[in-house]
Amino acid sequence: MRLLAPALALTFLLPGALQAAEPPPDAQIAALAERIRALEANAQMLQSQAAEALAAAQAAQAELQRMKTAQPDPAVAEVSVTAKAGDVTAAANQFNPSIALILNGSYVNHSKDPLDYRRAGFPLVGEGGPSANGLRLGESELSFAANIDDKLYGQLTVAMESEAGETHVGIEEAYIETTALPGGFIARGGRFYSNIGYLNSHHPHTDYFSDRPLAYQAFLGNQYGDDGVQLRWIAPTDAYLEIGTEAFRGENAPAAGAAHGGVGAKTFFAHAGGDVGSNNSWLAGVSILRADARDGEDGFSGRSNLFLFDFTWKWAPHGAFKDSGIVLRSEAFIDDRKGVVIDPQDPLALAQSWEGKRRGAYVEGLYRFSRSWDVGYRYDRLWAASSGPYASDHDPQRHSIAATWHNSEFSLLRLQLARDEPQAHFLDNVFTLQYQVSLGAHGAHKF
Repeated sequence: MRLLAPALALTFLLPGALQAAEPPPDAQIAALAERIRALEANAQMLQSQAAEALAAAQAAQAELQRMKTAQPDPAVAEVSVTAKAGDVTAAANQFNPSIALILNGSYVNHSKDPLDYRRAGFPLVGEGGPSANGLRLGESELSFAANIDDKLYGQLTVAMESEAGETHVGIEEAYIETTALPGGFIARGGRFYSNIGYLNSHHPHTDYFSDRPLAYQAFLGNQYGDDGVQLRWIAPTDAYLEIGTEAFRGENAPAAGAAHGGVGAKTFFAHAGGDVGSNNSWLAGVSILRADARDGEDGFSGRSNLFLFDFTWKWAPHGAFKDSGIVLRSEAFIDDRKGVVIDPQDPLALAQSWEGKRRGAYVEGLYRFSRSWDVGYRYDRLWAASSGPYASDHDPQRHSIAATWHNSEFSLLRLQLARDEPQAHFLDNVFTLQYQVSLGAHGAHKF
């Protein structure tokens, strides 16, 4: 009986105590809500961390892709017009030399013997003649380029070519260029290709065809380069504007003999361009090459003024021409000479006075429909003088088509067919199969 009373009391009191220890329903709901908020905050934190990790991974992938594609297409230049001013001197913190080797070879078949090739009204000068028949190693280049210090950049390009069983090695370009002049000025000195026209300052391995246009062959011996100095100014404008002048020794065609104390050629050039939207860009220019010749390769002695006008338009539907796009380009030449001509094949011949003008032009188009393939067409024409020693009733002309396969930005294989009519009743059909590869780090090409 003594134990029963406490037991009954415990039986009645225990449920009340348990009920008092259990939290009320509102407190349970509040605790549950707080826990849900904590879980949501934790989930948001994890989501934020995942987004940051994904962004870091994408940035690393983009940087890796940029490093892989840092060397541009050796056959197709797609540098923006507004970036042309920098050329290859943009990386001012890189002092180790970039070394590049361009290997170029071809098989050529002419329907006419190249030894019988004559161009009416335009004697062959420099390397302006046709290529030889058969297999041959073309002109290959070895170049070294680097920033010398914080104010100078230097480049050396050596050209190697085999001709008639002999190997020829020569300095193509060797110059220094300033990188820190104030006011947008850039100075260059040494041996280099003149900045006249469009193609002249570009190395041949950047061309869309295996040979230079007839006008370049006839008036510049394929390409004008010489020892000299250059000063150009890049305007501080949104649109691209470049104005410059050069003075050269005057040893190479169309100059000859290094007249005027070794300053026998001078140039002036101006180029302007810009972007139209995100898919179009253009570049136009006007240039003049004033040269003196003494017993030139074509027998001319006197003064000449060569005027050049160029225009290039590019359309890239995806914003990058290496993916696809169209390029249209044209250059026009006017050669105004006054002097005398002596037949270089007959030193005893009498000098003939000559004063007159000759003209030349070309237009070319390239359609790149993928990263691997492009096709192009070019029409060349020369207009001979109507009187004087260079007079001719025939105006040389040529049609060329080319198809190029790019295995990568470092190699290409090109098939080209040309129909060349250098003189009356002389039609030369030319088949060319060309390969070209790039080894090493090569600087960016101009627009």
